[in-house]
Amino acid sequence: WLRRCTHYLFIVVVAVNSTLLTINAGDYIFYTDWAWTSYTVFSISQTLMLIVGATYYLTFTGVPGTATYYGLIMTVYTWVAKAAWFSLGYPYDFIVTPVWLPSAMLLDLVYWATKKNKHSLILFGGVLVGMSLPLFNMVNLITVADPLETAFKYPRPTLPPYMTPIEPQVGKFYNSPVALGAGAGAVLACTFAALGCKLNTW
Repeated sequence: WLRRCTHYLFIVVVAVNSTLLTINAGDYIFYTDWAWTSYTVFSISQTLMLIVGATYYLTFTGVPGTATYYGLIMTVYTWVAKAAWFSLGYPYDFIVTPVWLPSAMLLDLVYWATKKNKHSLILFGGVLVGMSLPLFNMVNLITVADPLETAFKYPRPTLPPYMTPIEPQVGKFYNSPVALGAGAGAVLACTFAALGCKLNTW
């Protein structure tokens, strides 16, 4: 009973936190002086939140497909949250690309193809999710409106300083934000995949 309750609580908490990270990841359209740096950091954070929750859920049920279901939970939570913020006048585009689903599908595929081998799931699944999500996340960046246009269209005198529209500058990670996020994510995601598996053995 306690393990089952803890399981559902964990799924809710991780999914909610994943949603919050996703909402904040939308803010990189306002970080016009460090847009690519912010994009890289948020790509890595979303990768880790997806992999730990999806791996936990996947190994808990032992059924390939539940990682994708977890990605769907993240997507729906984000749609609801962003719709609420949008209705309050916050300058977000309503459309949110479900970037986690393809990466979660890769995780399910690894689990199924290796006949539920946890070590392969950690190694291969972690690398695939870590390398793919920053690439898919670029779709979000491509589909959002121009940051300065959006920021000036919705003036907010009470915005914190880091969200104040300023002229864009080139960040130090400008050259290859996807490659940097994919490289770091591929390493870190394996660790968090192992954490997700470990949470099922206590």
